[in-house]
Amino acid sequence: MQLNELKPVPGSRRQRKRLGRGVGSGTGKTAGRGTKGNNSRSGGGVRPGYEGGQMPIHRRLPKRGFKNIFKKIIAVVNIGDLKRFESGQTVDEAALRKMGLVKGRCDAVKLLANGDIDRPLTVQLEMASASAREKIMAAGGKVGSSTPGEA
Repeated sequence: MQLNELKPVPGSRRQRKRLGRGVGSGTGKTAGRGTKGNNSRSGGGVRPGYEGGQMPIHRRLPKRGFKNIFKKIIAVVNIGDLKRFESGQTVDEAALRKMGLVKGRCDAVKLLANGDIDRPLTVQLEMASASAREKIMAAGGKVGSSTPGEA
């Protein structure tokens, strides 16, 4: 058997129904839509969720919860993750993204003290926990803010 000889099993593939192609086709004249009514017309039918005038389910069910539209998305990086950087390197959001430690959209990056660090790094991030600052200072590094006016 060759690739050019392959074909589907007879009866496994059904031909598309050709609508409005004469009375003899079985779907001529009204094209299987019946006579009159909303569904027989072009653009007809009801909108999604419409239940024929009955109160729709999305209005019958009680609403729950609260969505804070002002929520800030904060990416978290641990001190243990900074082992990928060389000694004396500057760590900022761009460097973290390049290393794959921060992905997607975020409003700020926060450094947490989970893990250990053994090399001096210059960290310039929007946020850092107090214990993370202490660990970086103890390793001989510097912690600053990438945004002016913040520490």
